[in-house]
Amino acid sequence: MGSEKDSEKGLEKGLEQGTEGNDMTQHRLDVLERLIDTLAERAKASPKESYTAKLLDQGKHKIAKKLGEEGVEMALAVVDGKKKDVRAEAADVMYHFLVALMARKIPFSDIMEELEKRFGLSGLEEKARRKKD
Repeated sequence: MGSEKDSEKGLEKGLEQGTEGNDMTQHRLDVLERLIDTLAERAKASPKESYTAKLLDQGKHKIAKKLGEEGVEMALAVVDGKKKDVRAEAADVMYHFLVALMARKIPFSDIMEELEKRFGLSGLEEKARRKKD
């Protein structure tokens, strides 16, 4: 078995060459679907037994604070961290993002719908439209 360093070198080489399995199209949305389902189940548990339930019980201000903290940690990892740090912080951001949506009773499908509306627009066009609304 190769080491983690070997894996990182392979990933970097794959990204440079654009090889299969190492690009953004390998999205593994099945894992995201499983996570959303798991969080929905854990939200029903006692706050003493589930961190997700505990966060939801503490309310949207606590959840927003945690999401912000994780976002800052990810931003710092992007600048100064190793790839494994960025991956770990991105996973934390994703978790807290999903819990925040749950707290506001916004289904993930609404986010996908919003993203879908933006296809065909450049990022600059989309941003300009938001300022007008």
